[in-house]
Amino acid sequence: MDKKGKVIILVAPSGGGKSTLARRLFKDFDNIKFSVSATTRPQRDYEVDEKHYYFISDEDFDQKVAAGEFLEWEEFYGGKKYGTLRSEVDKKLNSGYFVLLDIEVKGAVNIKNIYGDECLSLFIKPPSIEVLKQRLVDRGTENDETLNLRLARAEKELDYADRFDQVIINDDLDAAYEEVKKAVVKFMNQN
Repeated sequence: MDKKGKVIILVAPSGGGKSTLARRLFKDFDNIKFSVSATTRPQRDYEVDEKHYYFISDEDFDQKVAAGEFLEWEEFYGGKKYGTLRSEVDKKLNSGYFVLLDIEVKGAVNIKNIYGDECLSLFIKPPSIEVLKQRLVDRGTENDETLNLRLARAEKELDYADRFDQVIINDDLDAAYEEVKKAVVKFMNQN
């Protein structure tokens, strides 16, 4: 590939469907690569370091922040930190790939500001908070405390929707994916 790539951001409140939509994009487009984030949270049994996340210590994370190695980072959910490494994104962009970021709203706004027109930002919106709550309950991964934290965070995240290039309501997964795919294809074909 001789052309520099571009950035695609998918943002949604937890349980909004962004990971499922991202997996479908990877299946349909071999020129889209995932940007692996760094985190200080513990690695889960099924996770592979450098595939799911770069699992690093708080000290290493703070050193990378001080050195300006993150495009964006955030601390949340029990003090755990997550961030997008500039080197991870640049390596893929310079190889001509479209780099997909699955990140939080504030980081997405920062990255959109950095990359401008070379970045497509899509906000995946649940049809309602009630539907989102039911999706999180159905996942079976939340206790009452984390459920309430995620819902409170979702309320705040929804306020950012108008800062994105496009808002896609995920009421029906297949229909939402078709909208995402259409937006991505159009973005890929822009000079």
